[in-house]
Amino acid sequence: MEPAATADAHSLAAPLPEVSDLLDGLPRQRVPAAAPAPAGARRTAGPRRLRPWRLLPTPTGTPVTFGYAAVLAVTSLVAAHASPALVNALQQASSTDVAHLVRTPVLVLLASALWVAGGLVSPYVVCFLLVLTALERRIGGARAVLVFLLGHVLATLATEGAVGLAVLAGHLPHSSLHRLDYGISFGVAAAVGSLAGLLGPWLRRPLLVLFGGMLVEELIEFTDPMTNWGHLIALSIGVATWPLVRRWRREAEAA
Repeated sequence: MEPAATADAHSLAAPLPEVSDLLDGLPRQRVPAAAPAPAGARRTAGPRRLRPWRLLPTPTGTPVTFGYAAVLAVTSLVAAHASPALVNALQQASSTDVAHLVRTPVLVLLASALWVAGGLVSPYVVCFLLVLTALERRIGGARAVLVFLLGHVLATLATEGAVGLAVLAGHLPHSSLHRLDYGISFGVAAAVGSLAGLLGPWLRRPLLVLFGGMLVEELIEFTDPMTNWGHLIALSIGVATWPLVRRWRREAEAA
């Protein structure tokens, strides 16, 4: 009987089989302990917390939008508190009317984007802060400003070019060549259209419907048809940049 007892003792002392030898389908089997994460490994991100301050530009998070907003704040304060003669002279020199575009196109196209029509109370200021901030966070500051300037420049050339042709055809008076034209609204409209392409459908559609509907309503009122058409043109330019800005976002995420 002693050999049997010895065998039983040996069987009790024998180590348990490795996990790979366990039978599938049997409950309460041992599972291997989770291996510790290697040093420097990225942890799985938990649920994102809401951070409302990221909606507005900051010096470190969105320096390009923040710097541009600071310049607009300065020019708006000048327009509000400087003498009317000085403000009128500065804005006339920055106007993208046909006469200035023929003589100094680059200068006035850039200078006209440094003023806000209507001052800091303009709804386009709020759009500028929210939309350009969101765009810079997704594709970078330089590219966000490039989209802004693309809409600003192309929509300006389209509308003022139409004014010049209308004057040549005799449909508008010669004074239309000197119409005061400045502001950020064309660039903002292009940025809105571009940002919509980076959002999910549940945000993209309401944004385009609300913003586009507002522009159409302004056009129907017929108070400033050339500017209103420019807004719609700029929005279309922004939508046309979707393939480009989506590629830029993928590059920014991969970097």
